[in-house]
Amino acid sequence: MATRKIKKVHKAVSAPIGNLVTYRALPTREVEYIDPFLFLNHHGPQTYGPNNSGLPFGPHPHRGFETLTFILKGDIMHQDTGGGQSVIEKGGVQWMTAGSGLIHAEVSSDKFKREGGPLEILQLWFNLPARHKMVKPNYIGLQQGELPTKTEDGGRVIVNVISGKWGDVEGPIASLGGIAMGSIELKQGGTFTAAIPAERNIFFYVVRGQVNVNGQHISKLHLVEFEQEGEEIKVEALEDAYILLGHARPFNEPVVSHGPFVMNTEQEIQEAFQDYQLGKMGRWTE
Repeated sequence: MATRKIKKVHKAVSAPIGNLVTYRALPTREVEYIDPFLFLNHHGPQTYGPNNSGLPFGPHPHRGFETLTFILKGDIMHQDTGGGQSVIEKGGVQWMTAGSGLIHAEVSSDKFKREGGPLEILQLWFNLPARHKMVKPNYIGLQQGELPTKTEDGGRVIVNVISGKWGDVEGPIASLGGIAMGSIELKQGGTFTAAIPAERNIFFYVVRGQVNVNGQHISKLHLVEFEQEGEEIKVEALEDAYILLGHARPFNEPVVSHGPFVMNTEQEIQEAFQDYQLGKMGRWTE
């Protein structure tokens, strides 16, 4: 099996949001997106003291894409105008299909704001294909124990399966864009190998630790961009590490984004703003 070639390695850029430590891996000056993976913000790690204001993401609209949020430390209290509501804690994930549009808020729980503690959260945006841009919004929140896992290399590698099929393990979330997504925990010395068809784009981000990927050293806060040549991905942990890994067939469709909306044309962006202002994405009530 041919090894997948690495095209370039991109360092996430510092992009703090108020007092929230944030690194943005997508988009940057070097890489706009890896179709259909659009955006990644890595918040933290940092520690909040007691009586803090928590996450700053109050009510805001979205249309035309999906979000996947990883809660590595701390928690997120989610609420949206489609009826979704939950508090997801350490080890859990949130998958939201914005589709035709909704308003949502992602803030810290009252308990976290009162007591404080460590926080580390990542949010990844996936594009939706044109045929699904206006689907009905949906929200799924899963706690750590609700995610299936796949253990490899004598227990030194754990794959947390979110969507798609990983060997004989099926993810609990059905991706409208055919995206396979997981997170991988590696103990020092652990090895993970995957075969990903050459026609599928790969999303690979190192959250923590240092790894060798197909023989190249990659440290935390780096995004690996691969060529569409070869299939085998081999990851060796030089120290305890945590990575995000996803793959999908590219949509090869126009991407027009403006703030919270991702569509295929400028006209659709204008319609999104109008629909939001007219209340067609719901009206926020506390």
